[in-house]
Amino acid sequence: MDPSLTLLVGTMTGTAELVAEEVKDALEAEGIAVTLRPMDGLDAGAFAGPGPYLVCTSTYGQGDVPDNAQALFESLETGRPDLRHAAYGVIGLGDRTYAQTFCFGGKRFDALLAELGARRVGEPFLHDASAGTVPEELAVEWARAWVENFRARRDEAA
Repeated sequence: MDPSLTLLVGTMTGTAELVAEEVKDALEAEGIAVTLRPMDGLDAGAFAGPGPYLVCTSTYGQGDVPDNAQALFESLETGRPDLRHAAYGVIGLGDRTYAQTFCFGGKRFDALLAELGARRVGEPFLHDASAGTVPEELAVEWARAWVENFRARRDEAA
């Protein structure tokens, strides 16, 4: 995968950051360059590069993106940049006991990026904290498959 994968992290309690760090370590062990960027202080310019991008985010409150992701989300919403150049994937963290807002942080980013023309690769990974599974382990498995899916699509387009 070339250029570098950018992994954008939205978190409140640190779980999404832990998941993102595990994904980064696993992908780098396979020779993939990964830049991990917490969303703190980012704006729409975070998507200016060629990508690809992985958004790893938890959900907070009534289905909101985490506090550290608010500025980036709002910048995308108001600035409406053309993101047709960008391929992305989503790792969403949530708890199914909050059925009305399960993984809405990730789902909201997914919907907004698609509205702006970005091309989603594969289905989002939506982890349920109430399932008793370890999110970072499942996210690493998903991310490895996501990379292969991205590579296949890129090679088809070439």
